[in-house]
Amino acid sequence: MQVSIIDQLKEAFRVLPGVGPKTAQRMALHLLERDREGGARLGQKILEAMERVGQCRECRNFSELETCEICSNLQRDHSQLCVTESPADVLAIEQSASYRGCYFVLMGNLSPIDGIGPEELGIDQLKQRCGEEVNEVILALSASVEGEATAHYISETLRPLSIKVTRIARGIPIGGELEYVDGNTLALALSGRKPL
Repeated sequence: MQVSIIDQLKEAFRVLPGVGPKTAQRMALHLLERDREGGARLGQKILEAMERVGQCRECRNFSELETCEICSNLQRDHSQLCVTESPADVLAIEQSASYRGCYFVLMGNLSPIDGIGPEELGIDQLKQRCGEEVNEVILALSASVEGEATAHYISETLRPLSIKVTRIARGIPIGGELEYVDGNTLALALSGRKPL
């Protein structure tokens, strides 16, 4: 039995994170019922992005250019390198407008079970980039087991280069109340306390 185009469209939407069968069905039917022009535009932009967006040769972030706008910006502090897990993390940091250095995007964390080792994360490329003009590497990785292992591995890898390796602070969010903070976050906040 041949699968209908509508069913194929619904299944195609399911590749997106958090999209289950019902949401995929709603999206597909909405485009077919109410916004065929928007659906065609969406399809065109997806194809264009898949063809034209690659990775920056310096930081590995998504870019249409060989070297992204951040890496090629002479106004940025090229002596600071913030290491993130994903392009989404770069966007979040950039939206804070509090960091003016450059980035290196790992595109994941060390995970031997999933076959993700140092090669897949570009650790050799990171080490080579640090040998140029970098004075400080800021690790902005998740507090997961994989994130901790990755941070430790990077720190040990960069130790022979005598580069300052720091980690972003973690703990209680602004406006957060202690009674609602989980034990691990509270423990991190207590261990990472600073003098006033």
